[in-house]
Amino acid sequence: MSAESPSSLPAPRPRNLRRSLIWAGVVVASLGMVAVSARELARGRFTPLPKLGPLPEFTFTRQDGQPWGTKQLHGRPFIANFIFTRCPTVCPVFTQKMARVQERTAELGPRLQLVSFSVDPAYDTPERLAEYGQKYRADFARWSFLTGDYAQLKSTIVQGFKISMGREPGAAEDDLLSIFHGTHFVLVDRTGEIRGYYDSADPEATERLEADAQRLTRDEG
Repeated sequence: MSAESPSSLPAPRPRNLRRSLIWAGVVVASLGMVAVSARELARGRFTPLPKLGPLPEFTFTRQDGQPWGTKQLHGRPFIANFIFTRCPTVCPVFTQKMARVQERTAELGPRLQLVSFSVDPAYDTPERLAEYGQKYRADFARWSFLTGDYAQLKSTIVQGFKISMGREPGAAEDDLLSIFHGTHFVLVDRTGEIRGYYDSADPEATERLEADAQRLTRDEG
């Protein structure tokens, strides 16, 4: 018996063809959703950020001489770091990394704030902080540099942020290596709650910081 030619085979029914195409589309869409969900889960998108404790209220002096603190920051997430302008070791790199965070979160604008606290406030006047910020191309609408009373700064940083800072006892004023401070970024949400610590020496941690800051700014945290 001879095989039928393709032209002699019955054509598929239009209804069955449409049904097959619809189911094929559903399968493709489902696979796409699974792939997207897997990627998002891998990034931790659906994992809430931990709540690590509220900050105490504080007010210090910004690089423009204006008071700046929890009152001005309320309602906006912010990233904090801790530096001093005459630091000869880690601070230049730490500040460069904050500048990179500023660049990579630029689309968020002033909704996400960056705050650098001086751990050497007797030397770091507002004028020196302004000059320091300009050196790193700080956008002062987003990035503030704070100075003030040493005891109050130390209390806020050590007791509030849980970041180490201080000076070796008996050190000379020009002994800059005697000044020490932590090198973690701290992420704070719009209510003043600490939501994460990120090692500035770890590139992956800095990437997580940027992603988590975007989540908080967009109310996904």
